[in-house]
Amino acid sequence: MTTRAQRIEQILTEKFAPLRLEMVDDSDRHIAHLSKNNVPPGGETHYQLVLVSDVFTGMSRVARARAVHEALDAELGTGLHALSLKLKSPDEVVAV
Repeated sequence: MTTRAQRIEQILTEKFAPLRLEMVDDSDRHIAHLSKNNVPPGGETHYQLVLVSDVFTGMSRVARARAVHEALDAELGTGLHALSLKLKSPDEVVAV
């Protein structure tokens, strides 16, 4: 059985061929909020995502967010509650 994080990673990798993909399960910061909405505990409901992909070149921020939400539609329909997105094309990433 796969976890939601594994499914998200697989979906984003297949759809966007990311040069960088970072995911943080941020669910524990939303426990009070989750309890109010009767969402079962255990995490995997809120994520912070950093995704760098050539696919985003020439796309607006809104179009990028829509593309990610569309790719994750099945997860959003089965308990994924919120995403914090940082979506960049490679030319927008500053080398350090």
